[in-house]
Amino acid sequence: MKFDKRLRRKKVHSRVRRKIKGSPERPRLTVFRSNKSIYCQVVDDHEGITLAAASSLDEGVDRSLTKKEQARQVGKLIGERAQKANVSNVVFDRGGYLYHGRVKELAEGAREAGLHI
Repeated sequence: MKFDKRLRRKKVHSRVRRKIKGSPERPRLTVFRSNKSIYCQVVDDHEGITLAAASSLDEGVDRSLTKKEQARQVGKLIGERAQKANVSNVVFDRGGYLYHGRVKELAEGAREAGLHI
């Protein structure tokens, strides 16, 4: 049987999501990483709504930088947008990815912008 990275990530993500729930007081900061871009959302799972979103395709992100530097900028952007939505505490949902590289840079950028993860 061939090893499938996407299937493994889905299994890990479902295992993580059993433990992590976003509440109105502390919504979930979720991450999706593609080969070219990185996306994140602040989600209130209780209401089922997205409070803020950002990606490396947004206006405020410099596409000439490395992907790790872009991820840090996206983290700062989501932090600013979450602050505007009156969110300061979030639960970090790494989406089945290792807390390493671009995912870690995004989280650190969000912390720099004032989010408490």
